[in-house]
Amino acid sequence: MELKEIQNLIKFVAKSGANEVKLEMGDVKITIKTGGDKNETTTYYQQPAPVQIPVPVQAEAPATPVAADPAPSEEKTAEDTSKYIEIKSPIIGTLYRKPSPDKPVFVKVGDTIEAGDTVCIIEAMKLFNEVESEVSGKIVKVLVEDSSPVEFDQPLFLIDPS
Repeated sequence: MELKEIQNLIKFVAKSGANEVKLEMGDVKITIKTGGDKNETTTYYQQPAPVQIPVPVQAEAPATPVAADPAPSEEKTAEDTSKYIEIKSPIIGTLYRKPSPDKPVFVKVGDTIEAGDTVCIIEAMKLFNEVESEVSGKIVKVLVEDSSPVEFDQPLFLIDPS
């Protein structure tokens, strides 16, 4: 059974509303559990946001223009990235930029990719899922480090489609 078939099966089970599905084909056994009993309680842990320590600003006259400069540059950065397309994480897991530790990365900044090219792998519950680009273009920025956790719909790469 191929990875795409397993992913489609997981999506189908999630949409069907079934709590548990077991599938056995030869030596492959798959159990998919969704939801749970109504009596079960789910505990969510949320990491607190980092606390920023205020930096004392000197009361000199040149300090005011310096403090005013970051705001326009932040707006400029936001404008610059608006023309790019984001490749987002389809699942929660651990992102790997290489197929194995001794191989080169799938893509790096400056690489030109085509739609369907693999840009990274995300490991979720011991399954390795290839993330493919849906657009053609040039990699402008890598937003996530290798071997780091990612959330669903988290931006991973910025692509210049032109």
